[in-house]
Amino acid sequence: MRPALAGVSPLLAEIMADLGLTAAAGGGITTAMVVCLGLLAPVAPALATRTGLDRTLLIGLLVLAAGVAVRPLGGVATLYAGSAVAGTAIAIMNVVMPGVVKQHFPDRVGLFTGIYVSGMVTGAASASAVMVPIEQRYGWRVAAGSMAVFALAAALLWAPQALRRRAASRAGGAHRPYAGLLRRRVTWYVMSFMGLQSLTFYVMLAWLPTIFRDAGLPADQAGYLLALTNLAQVAATLTVPVRAGRARSQVPHTVVAALATVAGYLGVLLAPATLPWLWMIVLGLGQGASIALALLIIAMRAPDPASVTALSAVAQSSGYLLAALGPFLIGLLHQSSGGWTLPLVTGLAVCGAQLVAGVLAGRPQTAAPGR
Repeated sequence: MRPALAGVSPLLAEIMADLGLTAAAGGGITTAMVVCLGLLAPVAPALATRTGLDRTLLIGLLVLAAGVAVRPLGGVATLYAGSAVAGTAIAIMNVVMPGVVKQHFPDRVGLFTGIYVSGMVTGAASASAVMVPIEQRYGWRVAAGSMAVFALAAALLWAPQALRRRAASRAGGAHRPYAGLLRRRVTWYVMSFMGLQSLTFYVMLAWLPTIFRDAGLPADQAGYLLALTNLAQVAATLTVPVRAGRARSQVPHTVVAALATVAGYLGVLLAPATLPWLWMIVLGLGQGASIALALLIIAMRAPDPASVTALSAVAQSSGYLLAALGPFLIGLLHQSSGGWTLPLVTGLAVCGAQLVAGVLAGRPQTAAPGR
């Protein structure tokens, strides 16, 4: 799910130069995908109810491969259209994955949330690391299209599970109505936390290599630094969900994750070319813990796979629509201000809002289900 997103930013300068895009339009590539993550998320529960969670994942992988392969084949329209197709596939898979975990591993939600989020992070780190070397040898179009290989490989690995028998991949019951979910305060807390932590993540995913390059670092080092922050996320995603899943309250974990993200933003703002590897490790730990906690809280705040999938849909739909503003807004602020101070200060303000939402979403449920 992540290479299609993480593979864009290391190539962004070359894409913008080749296609004549402004900074705002360059950020719009990631924005287009994240908008689809939000708009198409509500489709996932109905599809999962009809075809089952496992088969829905397989469909998503195949659509993702098609979108990534088409993206670099033409001009600006093809670039955005392919990104939208890829974003649609990721939207569906994002929503159903917490339900898959709840369905297959109901007693080990924390452990397997950590495992699958770590896989996502590793995919992002791999894409960030290899994009610039491939681009330097073959051009940005080959580099961008090569990410389809990841999705095809995953589809081949997943196909035996998805196709073995229809009953095994059922979503666990009928699709849960959204109206009831939206009457619960905890749903709004989870939606806010999901959206704000996603916004702070996608801002850095879209613009970090460009920020480092503007600070004087070479292109390949900027790509490696983005890979480093994604690798640092692995440490957090493998450990935080396991510990947080055993705890009654996830508040201490969401607070520490937000503060680490703030520290990473501050390092990039104040001294991007001084110890950049340190800022990337701190940022990666904060962002890795944040996404893992958001997905863990989704799985823990609903009783069964179908309810988890419905909560995942509303949280990720609204959350990613909010997050979609990030790369475009930061690009627009950079374009208007001519520097990175105003964009990164704005990102820090969002980190503060993430902290508040994380405290509210991480509190244990003590109210009645309808509240």
